[in-house]
Amino acid sequence: MRDMRLLVLGAGPAGIAAALQARELGAEVTLLEAGQAGGTSLNRGPAPVRTLARAARLMRDTSSWGLFGLEGDPPTPNLRSVLANGARVARYAHEKKNLAGRLRGHGIDLVDELGEVGFIEPHTVRARDGRTWHGDRVIVAVGGVPARLSIPGADMALTYGDIRSLTELPARAAVVGGADTGCQITSILADFGVAVHLFEAGSSLIPSADSSVSTDLRNAFDRRGIEVHTESLVEELRREGPGIIVRYTTGEVESRADVDAVFFAVGWPANLNELGLEAAGVMTERRAIPVDAYLRTNIEHIFAVGDVNGRSMLVQTARMEGRLAAQNAVSGPTRQAAYDVVPSASFTDPEYGGVGLTEREAAANNDIVVGVARYDDLLRPVADGRSEGFCKLIVDRPTHMVLGAHVIGDYSAEIVQMVAACMAAQMPIEQMAELQLAYPTFTEGVTMAAQKVCRTIGIGPFPEVWSHLGPDD
Repeated sequence: MRDMRLLVLGAGPAGIAAALQARELGAEVTLLEAGQAGGTSLNRGPAPVRTLARAARLMRDTSSWGLFGLEGDPPTPNLRSVLANGARVARYAHEKKNLAGRLRGHGIDLVDELGEVGFIEPHTVRARDGRTWHGDRVIVAVGGVPARLSIPGADMALTYGDIRSLTELPARAAVVGGADTGCQITSILADFGVAVHLFEAGSSLIPSADSSVSTDLRNAFDRRGIEVHTESLVEELRREGPGIIVRYTTGEVESRADVDAVFFAVGWPANLNELGLEAAGVMTERRAIPVDAYLRTNIEHIFAVGDVNGRSMLVQTARMEGRLAAQNAVSGPTRQAAYDVVPSASFTDPEYGGVGLTEREAAANNDIVVGVARYDDLLRPVADGRSEGFCKLIVDRPTHMVLGAHVIGDYSAEIVQMVAACMAAQMPIEQMAELQLAYPTFTEGVTMAAQKVCRTIGIGPFPEVWSHLGPDD
């Protein structure tokens, strides 16, 4: 459509991708952002927190100095300096890379530091200062917000975004929520020497992960002295002196934990409160905006991408959705979003990552073969003193195609990316087993697991890998 005016709400990964793609297709684009361009991902979330996790990992590594013959006193964390370094990535994007200037240089009308905007009719939004903007098409990419439990004392709890505002480390902390975010907060705090209680209402940590990864992470947390409480409901937070009492129940048993700080990691609902979706006629459900395969809401000219549609809380998916929504908005609905091969990882200690189906999901409708390479059978993990972990491949026996991969241990994010690339290329397991990967690396676990699968299926001339051999062989 010529002379199309596209209005994009939110300049996080999804909104920026949508705006750039739409400009590439010739649309006139206005990009509205409540704060700084970059959104939670760059300014408050994965980028700065990943930097914080790196500092925590360095603290962890001091415990292994003696193994490598290194002597001397380990460092102590200066929280102010650690957090200041965590903001370095965001500053780099804004000051060195000039993110806002580059967007404007592409011809995008970026209006940032605007505060919240809301619909006043299906094609028009208004800011608090009274300014309005109109769009022939609208892409909503306003992201999510941290959820809070509806319990007495909930206002005492901090969330993911509050970590950067801490002035000192608590001696004792409770983290409520045992999914990706909660486990990451727990791991960072524990690496900095904080005594942590982790509460999860379900029967296992990271419920969406493969059960073997969940089990290994739980065991690793137990070894580190983290108090993990599964099947436990936090009922109340109560101030007592300078500390906080966490009252919780496990089954019929009521207990308490005495801590100095509480962090909620109980979900990431869409940021809908100020959007005025009723004025646009846009429907919502379960704290998100539902969309069709073309990322359209129930109002045909309004699209929703990224965290706001509740499909996938991942930056890589948000960018993909932003690009596709822009193409569909400008050129007509021709591109459907696909989520079959989307690798994800969490920077806990140990790291874990996954792509595709879990073993339970795959076994429900497929004849599967599973191959697992343990890291204590690889040279590099042993050399690095990080031999705990594994790489697990789940393969469809009739087609030889990989249905899922799950990794826990150092470099999990990088390893699962490689498997995802093979899956996207539709590489059969026997071809993966033949890959000549650099030695010695953690990634060798992929070919080792692949060869184990091939031997089970009976394909390819693969001998037993040395890890199969007993001490007398």
